[in-house]
Amino acid sequence: MFDRVLASLVRQRLREFPAVAILGPRQVGKTTLARTLWAEQDSSRVDYLDLENPVDLAKLEDASSYLRSRFDRIVILDEVQRVPGLFGLLRGVIDERLLAGAPAGHFLLLGSASLDLLKQSSESLAGRIAFLELEPFDIRELPEEYREKLWVRGGFPRSVLAPSDDASAAWRENFIRTYLERDIPQLGPRLPAELLRRFWTMLAHRQGGLFNASELARSLGITSKTVARYLDLLVELLLVRRLEPLYANVEKRLVKSPKVYVKDSGLVHALLRVESLDDLLGHPVAGASFEGFVIDTILRACPPRTQWHFYRTAAGAEIDLVLDLPGGDRWAIEVKRSSAPALGKGFRTAFTDVDADRGYIVYNGTERIPKARDFEAIGLVDLCSELKRD
Repeated sequence: MFDRVLASLVRQRLREFPAVAILGPRQVGKTTLARTLWAEQDSSRVDYLDLENPVDLAKLEDASSYLRSRFDRIVILDEVQRVPGLFGLLRGVIDERLLAGAPAGHFLLLGSASLDLLKQSSESLAGRIAFLELEPFDIRELPEEYREKLWVRGGFPRSVLAPSDDASAAWRENFIRTYLERDIPQLGPRLPAELLRRFWTMLAHRQGGLFNASELARSLGITSKTVARYLDLLVELLLVRRLEPLYANVEKRLVKSPKVYVKDSGLVHALLRVESLDDLLGHPVAGASFEGFVIDTILRACPPRTQWHFYRTAAGAEIDLVLDLPGGDRWAIEVKRSSAPALGKGFRTAFTDVDADRGYIVYNGTERIPKARDFEAIGLVDLCSELKRD
């Protein structure tokens, strides 16, 4: 068992809100986290229902009576997207509890993110629910000996902790197939599994590239509108990240298309049939994969209310990641898979364009190396620590 960074925030939100929803892809550890929190409570005050279990699902045939009979208990509803009609009912139950003076933390909801889930819960439970996203393991949550494996295998628990690269690759392949053939259809959309897999694989080949719907549509033989719909779906399922450009107030022609990353590096490698570190280091995707891995880790470490973008001009000035931190500071971050990272002219120019306060080059070493005034080469672990301090 490894502690999850999100656990402390879940505890805090349960003290502040009647309901807390932990959303994330399947197999990311939502149920394990809930059971850990559950173990901290008086077990006589906690009910856990797995809504994929027919026995537990049957308890909600008369959901109104069941939930009202648990007035003084904490109710955990796992795979809540299976019963989307619950959200409207929960509103009434929560309001009754609040009027009776019951403390916060009535319900903990776990589910795979979907358009329907987010829409219904937001409308029905506005002001009564806090959303939190649980993502795969990152470097802050695992011992140092797992860090190299984390890039190759990704952070899904059963992948990174697998006994061998072969077992990890087999788990990820099964995860992808199950998502395409079972999970996505259960969430509503009826999409051709093979076509969606080809789209997902093309995104992996273009990891960190600018999104070009027309180009992808031509390659897949579908419309640009369908491509955009596929991307929206994978973003809502928390499997893909869309990084928007920063529109700085400069008199330069700026790139306006978003960059797209498959969020888990292990899924990138599984989609491209890359199974080991040796395979990865010789593969053309290595640099883009490392960039996506670093950016994903940094964004998870950012304090709440941080805003993030990338910056690129038509002339080639570029910043991989621009962070606008809650205190007002702006950080410019460049990612280099190198043991001797250089400070490029394009990064310097872009740093001035966006009026950044600090510039970092994140590389695959551990030593902190000053590069120039306001610029420093830094390892990923140290940068996450800097974010925590700020």
